[in-house]
Amino acid sequence: MSYIKRHPDLFISILLLIVLAVFATFFINFNNPPYEDAAMLMRYADHLEHGYGIVWNIGEHPVDGATDFLFMVGIAGLMKVGIPLGRAVRGLGIFSVAALALLVYWVNRRLWKSHIAFAAFTALYLAVGAGLTYVAAYFGTPFFALFAALTWTVGLVLIQRPAQPLWLSLLFAFCALITGLVRPEGVILSVLMLASIAIMKGWRASIRTIVIFAAVFLILGGAYFLWRWNYFGFPLPNPFYKKGGGILHWDSLQASFGNVLSLCGIFLLSYWIGFRSRTTARLAIAFLIPVVGFASAFILISNETNFGGRFQYALVPLVLLSWFPLVRGFDREIGISLHLPLFSQEMGGDPEGGQIKMHVQWFFITALSIVAILILYSSYTQGVSIDYSRDGRYDMARVLQPYAGRGYTMATSEAGLLPLYSQWKAVDTWGLNDEWIAHNGGITSDYLDRYKPEVIVFHAHFSPLVPPSTPDHYPDPAWFAMTMTLKNYAESHHYILAAVYGVTPYDTHYYYVRPDFADSQTIVKLVSRLHGYAWAADGGTKAVNFAGMPNP
Repeated sequence: MSYIKRHPDLFISILLLIVLAVFATFFINFNNPPYEDAAMLMRYADHLEHGYGIVWNIGEHPVDGATDFLFMVGIAGLMKVGIPLGRAVRGLGIFSVAALALLVYWVNRRLWKSHIAFAAFTALYLAVGAGLTYVAAYFGTPFFALFAALTWTVGLVLIQRPAQPLWLSLLFAFCALITGLVRPEGVILSVLMLASIAIMKGWRASIRTIVIFAAVFLILGGAYFLWRWNYFGFPLPNPFYKKGGGILHWDSLQASFGNVLSLCGIFLLSYWIGFRSRTTARLAIAFLIPVVGFASAFILISNETNFGGRFQYALVPLVLLSWFPLVRGFDREIGISLHLPLFSQEMGGDPEGGQIKMHVQWFFITALSIVAILILYSSYTQGVSIDYSRDGRYDMARVLQPYAGRGYTMATSEAGLLPLYSQWKAVDTWGLNDEWIAHNGGITSDYLDRYKPEVIVFHAHFSPLVPPSTPDHYPDPAWFAMTMTLKNYAESHHYILAAVYGVTPYDTHYYYVRPDFADSQTIVKLVSRLHGYAWAADGGTKAVNFAGMPNP
């Protein structure tokens, strides 16, 4: 007990890691395969580790489909020392969540001088939130959030210090550069952080930081930009050309702010409280700039592949690192003084408080504890409510994997699990991992003829029981056009319809097999008779094969 009194922060830090480990063990399901979109990056990392470069298909031109650049490189590095692909992905993810929780705790304690109970509660909110769910799905989301949080931490130190020393400005610029190398939108987020510093310190006082930031990004960032442009052949990541489309995506903007509200919860209330006075209003505005600006940036791309709001998750640690100075002193301003003697830094009470005052304090401690439990529960449910389950595409890929070394190609809209685990050459028919499709508006029959794929797979909103209707009846007309191109190509080239798996005939996976190659009939049998094809979008429910069923 005396050791705890002498080193309470170290004790809480160890306790946080224990809670995180217990939570991960008993409340997070690590038994499912990667989420469909996470598997795409894993394919790039696997090819990079084996010396093929950043390529989608071995032997082809590099493709910048893995937008988490440094995360991909980190995975490949861990694989080089003998760690398997899946464990490398999740190992980096778990490390990132643990580091984020400790960073949130220590910044609130040391930088803002927060009460130990508030700091621990804030760190727990992050620990039991959506972070580990992203890790379970094999996403690198917490890795990006960690470097965004490190950059913001240095920015907060710059804001708090009267002067801006050279080393600290350099550290901020380098952290910002790394954040941009993890994911390209990290550049946007870092510039918004720089704007926050300038607003708080004044543009003149921030000139050194701004110049250093610009120099680092122009010299080192510019060198990387020129390298990747030369290496990939295009200045921007391939998914941007597909998902941006040169238009504003208002539905993505709405979803982005909805995700921020859901992920950050009650902590966003601190920004509203921060507008109570001129002193705190400026701080609130400065702290809001990265939150509002980054959330708004997603108007530039479609919301597809935004699993559980992962695009906005980097804002969670930023909010948790910023909320306390916005509310500090608010209790006294409204006439409530919370001393909380049981958890004070000195671990002692108020000798002049008296018995009645102690009862009042215990009332507030109990009330705050109940509120804290409810808030932590909301964070927990936010994470576990993200839909993620077994996936029949993983099992199908395992069935096809023995034929990987025979030069076969699949053309598929399902470009995650199937290409990764089958190890076949693959055409991503939607275009996230195919430069020609991304830059030419979609898949065509002539482009398919270049590959003459042995297997064609696509996700459709029709089936043999429910024939295709007009494009306006479907959520995404562009997706419908792609599926019809694939369907018409397969039928006009006499492919065999081996399976149409789905829980309902309105949402299915089509599997066509070309009839004229050596293993054609064997693969048709394997695909059509796959036992227990799980439909991930319906909690892993066993799907029905609608192929061959008569049209009613």
